[in-house]
Amino acid sequence: MNYSAIKYCDIANGTGVRTVLFVSGCRNHCKGCFQPETWDFAHGEPFTPAVEEALLASLEPDYISGLTLLGGDPFEPENQRALLPFLQKMRSRYPTKDVWAYTGYLLHEDLAAGGKCHTEATDAILDCVDVLVDGPFVEELASMMLKFKGSANQRVIDMRRWRESGLIVDLYENEEE
Repeated sequence: MNYSAIKYCDIANGTGVRTVLFVSGCRNHCKGCFQPETWDFAHGEPFTPAVEEALLASLEPDYISGLTLLGGDPFEPENQRALLPFLQKMRSRYPTKDVWAYTGYLLHEDLAAGGKCHTEATDAILDCVDVLVDGPFVEELASMMLKFKGSANQRVIDMRRWRESGLIVDLYENEEE
């Protein structure tokens, strides 16, 4: 897997101060995507053990709330296989830090068992994620006023509630900043 960028001390992609990993590779190709260069799986740099360790070290300070995965798309099958061991290390080392993940795929259609992006790693990755922002970016539904999502069709899903009840609860449905 390659990654496009890493942001340390980010406050735009989840609650609190976060470390953000932008993975490379996305097949959704949403019209109006703010990072079309990340569609290419070969874009950026290799996600090496040294990069993983730097990310893990960045999460150590108390003021860092957690990790956010963006893209590209972290739920492309190739990316899932590379991300799972990293997320498991992160969860083991920092059990109180949260994980946010953004995907253009839909939880109940594409990531669930039988979905087009479901792999042997998907369920374990979803178990590591606290908040999932799902759905493709739709330029016609875009608004800078939406909390933690780019277009109104996207959902900010509380994954703990989903795991407990199977219900998709959008934490910021119809809510603006």
